[in-house]
Amino acid sequence: MSHHHDSELARQDPRLDISDTYLFRGTTGTVFVVNVNPLSGGGGFHDDESRYEIKVDTDGDAVEDITYRFTFSAPAADGSQRWELSRLDGAAARDRFADGPVLLTGTTGEPAQTPEGLRAWAGPAGDPFWIEGTVVTAVKTGIAQGTAPDLTDFEPARAANLFAGTTVQAIVLEVPDEAFGGAGAAIGFWGSTVLATDAGGWRQINRCANPLLNTLFDLEDAERHIDFNATEPAEDRDRYGAEILRAAERAAAAVGAVPDAAAHAARVRDLFLPDLLRYEVGSEAVFAVDRRNGRGLTDCVPEVMFELVLGAPVKLGLDASSATGVPSDVFPYLSVAGARH
Repeated sequence: MSHHHDSELARQDPRLDISDTYLFRGTTGTVFVVNVNPLSGGGGFHDDESRYEIKVDTDGDAVEDITYRFTFSAPAADGSQRWELSRLDGAAARDRFADGPVLLTGTTGEPAQTPEGLRAWAGPAGDPFWIEGTVVTAVKTGIAQGTAPDLTDFEPARAANLFAGTTVQAIVLEVPDEAFGGAGAAIGFWGSTVLATDAGGWRQINRCANPLLNTLFDLEDAERHIDFNATEPAEDRDRYGAEILRAAERAAAAVGAVPDAAAHAARVRDLFLPDLLRYEVGSEAVFAVDRRNGRGLTDCVPEVMFELVLGAPVKLGLDASSATGVPSDVFPYLSVAGARH
């Protein structure tokens, strides 16, 4: 391989950077969304020995039982890319050297569907995420330093979405509910990106499930060889539980809104580790302080995450009208690239 896939530059390719994942009920089935490349969304998908994977846990052990794997070809003259979707089950779902049957092929920007109702779409879309930069910086700093967020310079009337007008590269997969046991079945989901190594193996570059988890707790430390993105959800509690306990307890104690900061921190750890989006098939998705069931495209997840971690609300001064474009009621559900509210 001549592209030196083990290099730091290759591993930091923004096309392999998962910005967000979503999980909700669509018009015909269960919808999984993986968004990548949030700051340079015109670059398409990585096409050189890489994979985009949707991981589904069906038995509650935080280990994937089903993997839906997307691969992309090099861009054509018009920028479009061919893609291929395969499915792997059981042990093969956890084996990056295994191959599964191809379910569907298509071209970016165009929906594709099987006779059984599975459908997929990939391409540029408006980023449905919104956040206020001053607020998230204050919260992140407070968690890192064990202090209450300093928002003295924040003016809610001047709040602005850090990602306004942003285009992402999105993968949208809608699967008939029966593939997971039908309505009422419990599943867990996370997205991952994988890149071939020069040694002939595969390296996981990025993984994502709960919004802002790694941002708020900074579970990356090259000096201590801590690489959250290279590990698996089933390992999360052992690897990262102590750090989340420490950080959440100090931050909650500084804010002073909960009676027992240690007990609160234990709840935070148990809510977010292992890192998956859990969902009851066939139900309405909601990511809220009092209930988390998948994640809808218009859920205000930063405010939810702030309150869950700190034990007190922190407002952005924004709502869904600040997002790029308006989600659609029909597949593939995301707003078109370049749209504005």
